[in-house]
This record gives sequence, C-alpha cells and structure tokens, in this order.
Amino acid sequence: MKGCLAVSDGTRLNKYIAQAGIASRRRADELIAYGKVRINGKVVRELGTMVAPGDKVDVSGTPITPITDKAYLVVHKPPGVLTTLRDPQGRRTIAELLPKRGPRVVPVGRLDYDTAGVLLMTNDGELANRLLHPRYGVEKTYRATIAGRLTSDEVKRLNDGVLLDGGELAAGAKLRVVSVRTGASVIDITIHEGRNRQVRRMFDAVGHPVQALVRLRFGPVALGDLPIGHTRALTSKELSALRRVASQDEKHSST
Repeated sequence: MKGCLAVSDGTRLNKYIAQAGIASRRRADELIAYGKVRINGKVVRELGTMVAPGDKVDVSGTPITPITDKAYLVVHKPPGVLTTLRDPQGRRTIAELLPKRGPRVVPVGRLDYDTAGVLLMTNDGELANRLLHPRYGVEKTYRATIAGRLTSDEVKRLNDGVLLDGGELAAGAKLRVVSVRTGASVIDITIHEGRNRQVRRMFDAVGHPVQALVRLRFGPVALGDLPIGHTRALTSKELSALRRVASQDEKHSST
C-alpha cells in the first residue's frame, strides 16, 4: 500500500481503527502486524500506513468506518442489572436504561450484577480503551458497606496493597471511614485498577465481606444526584476532564 503511505491528508491506520471503536491504537498496531487489516482489499502490515478519503478498510473481513456521531452517557446502574446489552437468559440488562433513540453505545468496563452506581457508556472506542487501560490508572471510588469494623492493621494492609484470592496482588487503595454501626461499617475506597470484583475481593482478603457496593465516581465523573436507574449525557466539562485523565500517561511517557 505505498500509495496510502504517501497520502498527507489521510488518517493513520491505527487511529482510524480506534475511532471505529474496534480497539485501542496499540491493539490496532497488533492487528495490522498480524495481517488482520486490509485497505481496498489488500492486506496492510506497515504501521505508519495512512487511510486516504474514500479508502475501504476492513478488520478480519468486517468493514469498518470511524464513528462520527459520538455519544457519552452516565448510567446510575441499579443492583440486579447486568452490564451487557443482551442476555440469553432474559435477565435485566442496562439496555433497558438507555435512551430509545440515539447512537448505539457500549459500557466502559463493567459493574458486578449486585453492584450499583456510575457506569459510563459510549461509542468512542479510543477513549473507552484508554480509560480502561491499566497504564492510565484512572481512579474509581466506591462506597462499600462491609461486615464488622476495620482495625488499623487492616486499613494499613488495604492502603499498602493486599493479596487477593488466586495470588493476585492488588495495588494500594485510599480509604475513608464514613460511618460505623453495630456489626457493619461504611467505607469509601478509591482504587486505580480494574480487576474482576476487585473491591469485594480486597475486603474479603481482610475478613470483612461486602454487604452492599455503589460506585460513586469514575475518574472525574461523579454519581451526584442522578436517580437510580436513570441516564444522562456527560457535560462538556466532564468529557474534557475524562480526556485529560486519559492523556496524562501519554504526556508523562513522552518526557
């Protein structure tokens, strides 16, 4: 595809793939290197290839095109709802909470079936991939109701990083005790990883099972007063803040 390489007003192929919501730019480079991408029917392996206006691109045989009508939503997910758009078993999904009209959007990560709170939805695949990638360390804050009361030693273990079941080491978390009552405590915990059921597993590791869990914040996007089960569009301020968060590591790595 030497002709594509010479085009000056085109789009880099990895960016084109990311803008189509297929994968991050890094993953797009892998797809290109593996010979999974074609332009105008010809396999392209050069990572610097440009896509010219009018070019037809496909990944693994599926035609793709960048999404121009982008949407950014926040859902207050209730417990007992799946973070998926369809369920073969007929259980409730977040699809029921989305606007009936508008671009198709998908979840940015997941919330457990029994977990409530902030769930971002978008069709901006490039931003979604950056927000989820561990290298960017986007913070998420949860409010957990746990059994019992944390000791100072248990708080330190959670602050320093705790060994999870299965041998995984979770990075240190920030904790704030909201309230303590007979037999239970309410704790705000902030993490920057995204392991499966991580918050629940962290509290299990110190002997205080989670009884209820709500995500209060994903990066700069807070739950605020959004009613449970409702959805709203992100504000321009929130979107700008998300984009800043998703570009911080790139700035650091270039210095």
